[in-house]
Formats: sequence, C-alpha cells, structure tokens
Amino acid sequence: MSNLSLQSNNLQVKKEKKIDKIIRNFKKEKHIWIICIPIIIWVLTFAYYPMYGMLIAFFHYTPGKSILSCDWAGLFYFKQFFNAPEFLNILRNTLAISGLNLLFAFPAPIILALLINEVGNKHFKKIVQSISYLPYFISWVVTASLIYSFLSTDGLLPVILQKLGLLNREISFLGEGKYFWTIITSANIWKGVGFSSILYLSAIAGIDKELYDAAEVDGVNRFGKVWHITLPGIRTTVILLLILQIGSILNAGFEQQLLLGSPQTREYWDVIDTYAYRYGIQLGRYSYGMAVGLFKSVIGLTLVFLANRLSKKFFDLSLI
Repeated sequence: MSNLSLQSNNLQVKKEKKIDKIIRNFKKEKHIWIICIPIIIWVLTFAYYPMYGMLIAFFHYTPGKSILSCDWAGLFYFKQFFNAPEFLNILRNTLAISGLNLLFAFPAPIILALLINEVGNKHFKKIVQSISYLPYFISWVVTASLIYSFLSTDGLLPVILQKLGLLNREISFLGEGKYFWTIITSANIWKGVGFSSILYLSAIAGIDKELYDAAEVDGVNRFGKVWHITLPGIRTTVILLLILQIGSILNAGFEQQLLLGSPQTREYWDVIDTYAYRYGIQLGRYSYGMAVGLFKSVIGLTLVFLANRLSKKFFDLSLI
C-alpha cells in the first residue's frame, strides 16, 4: 500500500509541476497569446465549429430540422457508399490521379527550384521565376478554356499533328477518357510548379554558402554540389511536404474535373469530391454526401499520422 501511495504522490507531483510549467510559460508569453486571440477565435468559429455538421452523416437528415432531432442512421450511409456500383471506379480514379500527382507533380517544383538556383544571371532568374509563378494565379475556369482551345478537335495541338502527318483523323483529346489522367496531371504541374517551388527556393537560400565554397575547393562539380549539399539541405522541407501530400492522397481535385470532364469521360474523371458534390448537393442527399466526405477525411488523417510515424522512424523527422 505504501508503494502505491508513493507512486500516486509522485504522479500528482509531476502533474502539478507540468501545470505550473504551462502557467509560467503562458505568463511569459501572454503578449503573444493576446495578439493571437483574434486568430484563435477565427479558427474556432470557421474551422472547428462547422465540424458539428459532420453528425449529418450519422442521421437521416432533413433540411430545416435540428440534426439531433432527426432519426439515427448509424453507419447506414457509409455502407451504402461502399456498396455503390460506382465505388470502385471513383476510388480508382481518385488514387490514379493523386498517384500521378505524387509521382510527377510533387518532384516537379523540387527540380525547378534546383534549376533556378543554378542560374547565374540574376535578371534571367527573376524572369524565369515570374513566368513560372504566373499560372498559379490563373483560375481553373481560364485554365480550362486554354486547355479546350489547345486540345479540342480544332485546337492547336490536333491541327499541328495533322499538318505534320502524325494524325490521320480528327481527334478530341478531351473527348476520350484514356487521355484524361495525362491531361489533368500535366495541367496540375503547369499550374502549381512555379508557386510550389518558392518553399524549396527558400530552403535552399538557408543553406550555408561556406559548404559550397568548401566543396569547390575540393574540386566538386555542379552536380556534386546539388547532390551532396543542396538536396540534403532541403531534405527536411521535402519530407514534411511529402507527409502532407500523402495525407491528401484522396484529394484528387474538384474544379478541374468538373471543368475539363464530360459525360463521355466520366468513367475517368469522377473522383470522391465530385461524387460527393453530385449526390450531396445536386441530388439533395446531404447525409450521404457528408458520409462520403467524412470517409475521405478519416482516411486522409490516418495517412498523415502513418506517414508521420514512418518519417520519424526512418528519417527522425516528423510534424509533431
């Protein structure tokens, strides 16, 4: 009994010390917390309070009624989603598009940042950076219009290919599903590669210049500097962003699918987000749409924790 009471007292003392430490840190940083109060209120109001709406997925929700006054549904809508005939197809499209983005769109800004960093002419470097950033600020509506002008039956690319004799018939790349994944991946890269490279350029700028000078003295060439200094120097940034990208594996896009897709190519562009929008908003099945969205969020959160744990184990780097 004495040992149990002693352990209990030790735990109590540790808790009190921890609470005292938190209070001391809060008093020490009170001015920072006061400044953060508006942001905390904003996050609680617009990020956490709306999570109450996730309960819709577990009720037979009727618009105009309180959620808790509706009939309990349990996992009914989740089971309905898993048994839906379109489930495997939209899961395939989501994973395929996200996988292609992870395989090609994720390393693209890293490569661009490395290339820009190697440019010696400062004026030319600024021009390249500005040109690469520009597509990010173009809306998907405008981007889709440009892609239609470029890839439609009488678009620039099919006309050029026909003039060169590489095509013997009219073809609409956007009208055939087998081209859709390639088109949307290319569009995602074109639109985001420049802006995403900013993070890596910032990380490269923080690398000690003396390391490059020492490597030059040792006779290391340009490629050797990139491989042995630059890439290890931005490893932390790459891994942390990779963890977040893995957590977003089910976020395959939304606007681009709706704008570039057509009924003929739905088999290839319909992803979880567009499916939830179609059934949850357009057809008014709010509980079903919420269940689909909640499924995606839970999987994404699970993948973030899993990737974070693996990163901590193998690279000793983690988000938390």
